[in-house]
Amino acid sequence: MTYFDQVSEAAAFLRNKLGNLAPRIGIVLGSGLGAVADTVSQPIVVPYGQIPHFPQSTVEGHSGRIVAGLLGGVPVAVMQGRVHFYEGYTPQQVTFPMRVLGALGIQAVALTNAAGGIAEGYRVGQLVVLADHINLMGWNPLIGPNEPRFGFRPGAGLRFFDMTEAYSRRLRALAQEAAVEEGFTLGEGVYLAVSGPSFETPAEIRVFRGMGATLVGMSTVPETIVARHMGLQVLGISCVTNLAAGLGATQLSHQEVFEAGRQVEQRLARLFERLTPKMAAALEPRP
Repeated sequence: MTYFDQVSEAAAFLRNKLGNLAPRIGIVLGSGLGAVADTVSQPIVVPYGQIPHFPQSTVEGHSGRIVAGLLGGVPVAVMQGRVHFYEGYTPQQVTFPMRVLGALGIQAVALTNAAGGIAEGYRVGQLVVLADHINLMGWNPLIGPNEPRFGFRPGAGLRFFDMTEAYSRRLRALAQEAAVEEGFTLGEGVYLAVSGPSFETPAEIRVFRGMGATLVGMSTVPETIVARHMGLQVLGISCVTNLAAGLGATQLSHQEVFEAGRQVEQRLARLFERLTPKMAAALEPRP
């Protein structure tokens, strides 16, 4: 069975589970940010372990299930947890869930993550919308034969495609608008992705800052690349869960990351309740 066939089988399984629900927006929740899924009404919960070929989350703070339903009255599919390259998965396995969301008919995806803050002035618990990214993971999920059938949107599925606007300007503006309506402001930054699982050294952080990065993490970028290959609009939001190595007074730990995420997840949930209707209104009508 080919990779495309595996994705198609997984999407068909989910489509059967969801019945008449046809999600237009996908949301991927990072470490400690799972509360967004709790705000979904009329939820249909599908553990990753039930979905054919779907990789399993092994990291604390990643529940490992899809919660589909209505958020702000909009049909959504929320991934409560993701998998990472450092867990031992291949690039194709890491991005398999994003491929499945595309095959399911998603038109836009919001990717959240826990990130280390590099820019001066960032504070723990701050939410930052992504304007761009730098890929220092050492790999690209599209290496290998191109599969044009993944072009679920017009003009997508190309071998070489433009990444000038990896993160939609329109969706970023809508996120900023929704945040102001909720009484706070979103920062805007550049996310640099490394493979992990070790945290970065202070010297690496100094280099990253010189490259223009304001955030550092171990996810999101592969999903963004694959989403754009499929023609999906992407919104990225980081939660600053710690100051990067050498910028804070304490040693870094995953528990610190997890706890910081838990402190801000309710604010993120309220943001998405207000934001998803705005995102849906900005999408093209279904054919």
